[in-house]
Amino acid sequence: MAMLSRIAESLFWIGRYIERSDGTARILDVHLQLLLEDPWIEENLACRSLLSVMGSDVPDDGRSLTRADVLASLAVDRTHPASIAYSLGAARENARRAREIVSTELWECLNTTRARMPRKVTGEKTHEFFGWVRDRAALAVGIMESSASRDEAWHFFTLGRSIERADMTARLLATRSLTEASGPSWTTILRSCGAYEAYLRTYRGVPSARNAAEFLLLDRLFPRSILYSVTRAEQCLRDLGPRNERIGVTDSAQRLLGQIRSQLEYRPITDILQELPRHMDSVQDATSAASEAIRQRYFPTNNAPSWIGESA
Repeated sequence: MAMLSRIAESLFWIGRYIERSDGTARILDVHLQLLLEDPWIEENLACRSLLSVMGSDVPDDGRSLTRADVLASLAVDRTHPASIAYSLGAARENARRAREIVSTELWECLNTTRARMPRKVTGEKTHEFFGWVRDRAALAVGIMESSASRDEAWHFFTLGRSIERADMTARLLATRSLTEASGPSWTTILRSCGAYEAYLRTYRGVPSARNAAEFLLLDRLFPRSILYSVTRAEQCLRDLGPRNERIGVTDSAQRLLGQIRSQLEYRPITDILQELPRHMDSVQDATSAASEAIRQRYFPTNNAPSWIGESA
């Protein structure tokens, strides 16, 4: 392994934290907007379910939770490992640790984003705030994609992004059943992923549960689908550690990702839809276990950054 373990780990987590901030913003935008628009949704139950899906501790003090509580916890709390603010700060800190290899443009982007992160977001500004987070994440990724050599640094960054994206898409799909019949429509889910137009070009019709879920789970060409993300992570692992063995796969992370990919590819979509939250939990478990396997192989002397909801 030519790259220092410290730098490899930092690049891996920069990719994950950037993607985590983007994915969290998309999920919160969809569900907080739904709470605002649908008076029939029981706000306390929906907020508790959303916190649970995002891997955050749910208060058991009996008080009713509101949109403001979710925003405070998952958006602007700089000490909460599942929040947007924490992710943006952690991405910047990892870039500082790898400053000798991170480009000036990426460093300035992450530094500026962290500095401009608000400490409070009012109700009428939430959609604008989430759009800003998505734009800043896209800018950071665009800088890396357009200026980085396709070497180990890029592979670790992309590996982190791909694993996190699979996890975040699984969480987004799991939230579909949070509020039962009043939950976000599949059109809303697709729009939150930037997938609506791509879906229409593929299926040429109004989104149905089966087709929309199939697109976000199994489409081989759409970059936010779980299958695409897992496949890309597998390719990064192959590029980082070319196989010498003639039989089987010895890399633990690659094997874990390959197993979950096969389970999704070869299971009928109707079966997945019947127990969607359970299958999405399996995806999250696989990405968490793969992340731990990567840590043990490539940066074993370091402790994994903690995140609520992740076993690593």
